[in-house]
Amino acid sequence: MKIWLPFEWLSESGQKRAFVAWVVLTLVVMVSLQVLGGPLKTEAAPMGIISFELAGELSKAQGMIASWGQQGQVYAGLNLGLDYLFMVAYASAIGLGCVLVSRSWVKKVAFVAWVGAVLSWGLWLAALLDAIENYALIRLLLGSAGELWPALARWCAILKFLLVGVGLVYILLGAILVMVVGRRAQERVV
Repeated sequence: MKIWLPFEWLSESGQKRAFVAWVVLTLVVMVSLQVLGGPLKTEAAPMGIISFELAGELSKAQGMIASWGQQGQVYAGLNLGLDYLFMVAYASAIGLGCVLVSRSWVKKVAFVAWVGAVLSWGLWLAALLDAIENYALIRLLLGSAGELWPALARWCAILKFLLVGVGLVYILLGAILVMVVGRRAQERVV
């Protein structure tokens, strides 16, 4: 059963070039988010914005917002805004990495290729979850006292981190296995 892959409309060499470009953009935005997130690391939020994402309870989230003060809240807002670009960048980079690994396994182990295809779409689900999470966090930053927002943000963040982590592991292990299988094939020829 063939699964349509994201970026299938690009040639294989085009996918590789796009992958490199998305990885570079992802890293640039990631560094920018780290710089913007520096002032958000407080006793109430030891991991900065990640603590806020995982707060889960209104009182914890409000405590973090209060610990940031007015200037920190501006940094949090900028961080959440820039994160929308990051979503597109990491979903494209990791999703395309899954596509490239999947493509190399199609003729060797169909199930491994299928997992990569599913994960390539799963990264877009991760980005959607991230967008919902950010919306909930922005609502909190704007003063909402709804109990739903921190819980929604937390569950979206957990699922997002899970999908991103599995995608990264798939790329890493898949690429290593492709290299090992490729070397063994070359050794048999020699």
